[in-house]
Amino acid sequence: MNTAKLPVLRSGETDELLRRTRRGDKAAREELIQGNLRLVLSVIQRFAGRGENVDDLFQVGCIGLIKAIDNFDPSHEVRFSTYGVPMIAGEIRRYLRDNSALRISRSVRDTAYKVLQAKEKLTAEKGREPDVSEIAEMLGLPRQEVVFAMDAVCEPMSLYEPVYTDGGESVTVMDQVGDTRNTDEHWLEQIALSEAMAALSQREKRILSLRFYDGRTQMEVASEIGISQAQVSRLEKNAIAQIKKQIFVS
Repeated sequence: MNTAKLPVLRSGETDELLRRTRRGDKAAREELIQGNLRLVLSVIQRFAGRGENVDDLFQVGCIGLIKAIDNFDPSHEVRFSTYGVPMIAGEIRRYLRDNSALRISRSVRDTAYKVLQAKEKLTAEKGREPDVSEIAEMLGLPRQEVVFAMDAVCEPMSLYEPVYTDGGESVTVMDQVGDTRNTDEHWLEQIALSEAMAALSQREKRILSLRFYDGRTQMEVASEIGISQAQVSRLEKNAIAQIKKQIFVS
């Protein structure tokens, strides 16, 4: 398709064609569809980079456009594009959801479909996207159930999808959510520490546990175990020295 040759409708032309379409004029309906194909193209740009065939997305978007034309009510005094964009995007999201590699239970998918329908209807009525509470009230569902259903059908994002590009270097989702704590080095240190602790005597383990997990003083530990504070200090130092040696060797 040569997008440069696609017709563009002025606001007054769109309104007139919508009125004629409401009266059953099929020629006006066809002209209205052709005149809003650019709107479909602009919406599918939001879904680029997901590995989906662009032609397929365009066809699905056209279905959403046709639904928007057939269901649009000019009496709401909302611009057609304001109503049409959510309808087109919703149709594409349904297509992506139904063809997703992630399997979602039928009940959740049904709830999500009702949520999307309610969202489109409220958008048309209010001229803006409704919040979760408004959707939940309309459907008579708990707010949490609406949120869960919407999250369940969100298109998954690749960890390697670029979120920022500067000078040829891209920052991916992985770079933004990378775990700086549970690294390979951290796991190796944890293993070495566990092995070093296992080599200590029961008394040394108990002293370290009371001192560093329970936050007891050496005097409190000495009183509980029944030895002197000096012995506690010596055993503690020896245990820590053994652990450091074991980790260093590892």
